[in-house]
Amino acid sequence: MINNRLDPAPARAQLLRDGRVQVADYLQDGAAEALHQCLATQVPWTLALRDAQGARTLPAHEYAALSAQQRAELFARLAAEGSGDQYRFVYDSYMMLRAHQEGRDPGLLLHRVLEFFNSPDYLAWVRALTGDERIRRVNAQATAYRPGQFLRYHTDADSNEGRLYAYVLNLSRHWQADWGGLLQFIGTDHAVQDTYLPRWNSLSLFKVPAGHAVSMVMPWSGEQRLAITGWCLT
Repeated sequence: MINNRLDPAPARAQLLRDGRVQVADYLQDGAAEALHQCLATQVPWTLALRDAQGARTLPAHEYAALSAQQRAELFARLAAEGSGDQYRFVYDSYMMLRAHQEGRDPGLLLHRVLEFFNSPDYLAWVRALTGDERIRRVNAQATAYRPGQFLRYHTDADSNEGRLYAYVLNLSRHWQADWGGLLQFIGTDHAVQDTYLPRWNSLSLFKVPAGHAVSMVMPWSGEQRLAITGWCLT
């Protein structure tokens, strides 16, 4: 599944130096294509959101029942609520670990991906990529950002889950910078320090905690921002 031509040493050096790195051509071509197809056509998406009542998930059947206008109004309301320092987000989500544990959607390729991410060979690869022997588990969710969806500033800090590194496996084929959906790293001075375009078949990897956000996807975006994302855990 992983591109067997990849050498982890250059990426590890950049990660150790900068706290973040984007690795190009991460998967074998066939694996990237199969995952793109799965995310684009097969996933029963839920809606992950955070409003004034906190974080919650709209189940797949309720989300699918919303009209395009209702979705747009919901996304706009959440964006308006997020003025100032209010942490808000809204994006399509499929919680891979939870679905796997509950036995939902048998046959969906994402179940095999989660199993692979927690196999001895892949965990050894991630330890080599990061230079961190503490990694014992990898969790995952599939995400799709549509026009009007976003993820505001946060750091991924969590004292209970054992998060060491966050990752985003990008699976949108032709993403352009002015479509939004950019992974932006933000310093304590509130300035953008670095920006990663969600390039096709790339892995964005960064040490936790780190201030970051995903900018709002624009109405003129030519496709969904598809990805598998999660954390490498102790």
